[in-house]
Amino acid sequence: MNQALEALLDLLDLEQIEEDIFRGVSRSALVPRVFGGQVAAQALVAAGRTVRGDLPQGLGSARVGETPNAHSLHAYFLRPGDPGAPIVYTVDRIRDGRSFTTRRVVAVQHGQPIFHLSASFQTYEDGLEHQAEMPDAPDPETLPTAAETLPRHLPAHVAERLVEARAAVDLRYADVPPWGTVGQPREPRSQVWFRANGKLADDSLLHVCLATYVSDMTLLDSVLLAHGRGGWAVGDVVGASLDHAMWFHRPFRADEWLLYDQESPTASGGRGLGQARIWTQDGRLAVTVIQEGVVRVPR
Repeated sequence: MNQALEALLDLLDLEQIEEDIFRGVSRSALVPRVFGGQVAAQALVAAGRTVRGDLPQGLGSARVGETPNAHSLHAYFLRPGDPGAPIVYTVDRIRDGRSFTTRRVVAVQHGQPIFHLSASFQTYEDGLEHQAEMPDAPDPETLPTAAETLPRHLPAHVAERLVEARAAVDLRYADVPPWGTVGQPREPRSQVWFRANGKLADDSLLHVCLATYVSDMTLLDSVLLAHGRGGWAVGDVVGASLDHAMWFHRPFRADEWLLYDQESPTASGGRGLGQARIWTQDGRLAVTVIQEGVVRVPR
């Protein structure tokens, strides 16, 4: 496990300061606000820790089937987070049912809510099975790493910061990223393969939280592609996440290759919508993701 992944796991290992109240810190980001994927992942950690019953607290303690597993989350980004201040996560135990458990989490900084998440957990059960067919995608092992791709298309100082920010994850674009084709609109679809840069514990919550963290990295890229914009990395748009939803369909490991197949069906009113599916390398549909974000052209 590399140092960046260890640092990310430390970031997700929240401090419990009271029953159902947790505190997290932030890592530096490319923009002067907290990375949305970090807040969403930390909020899911806080929610998950309140559904574990008699199991030990913390990540790395529960296997699939031992405890209710997250099956969906719905979140709103309310205010930009301050990366220099701790974030307090307060969990409301909305419902503890026989099959489903529901939690609401509010993230607070400086006395104001910055993020709101509702998450639902389900104990494992058998049921009907079907899924869509996995799209074609190149073998991830044949694709260049982010450290190889980013310097080809971005100024050195920007590429260096992006590579550093994503060092916990091996993320590989199947095609040229949006900042590599500025001024050349193309189909609003993007594919990336990703996996954690190291072996993770056998904990379903940990793997779901890692996927939640990564899901906010590239989803709005497909919006940019339709307009030939390079995005926040080159400064030709201003953007921020507004809301985010995920459905976890089948167990998966975030330290094994996952295909993030993303597209944008629409953009209007200063907002862009991205929708995506995450597939395991052997073709199982693991996660569905939908996100809307602010996408404005600077005046």
